[in-house]
Amino acid sequence: MMQPQKYWREIPARYRLEGGRCKKCRKAFLPSRLVCDACGSREFEKARFTGTGTVHSFTMIHTPPSGYSGPYVLAIVELDGGPKLTMQIADCGADEAKIGDKVRVEFRKLTQVGDAGVLCYGYKAVLV
Repeated sequence: MMQPQKYWREIPARYRLEGGRCKKCRKAFLPSRLVCDACGSREFEKARFTGTGTVHSFTMIHTPPSGYSGPYVLAIVELDGGPKLTMQIADCGADEAKIGDKVRVEFRKLTQVGDAGVLCYGYKAVLV
């Protein structure tokens, strides 16, 4: 489990799409890891990823979890020169999304939690 202090310290890096790249096998991670799951190395360098990528796979979510509005398209997006991330494709129907589509990653509102209306933000892809 991540310590609260570390989580809050790492928030600015998440806004900037900063992660890590394994020095041994060059696999990219966002957020960075302590151990590479591909080769077991513990040596990483900082990496900043572009905000563009390609739809690797997608599905239509018709019954979303509590707090989310559906239906929506959920995709695995491979960032250019970077890792694969799972995110919603904003403003898009299932008939519009295609594997291989180019997308731009944006930081947007994901949901609103509880009676106090706490907003949760994260990455969403937008077709370009």
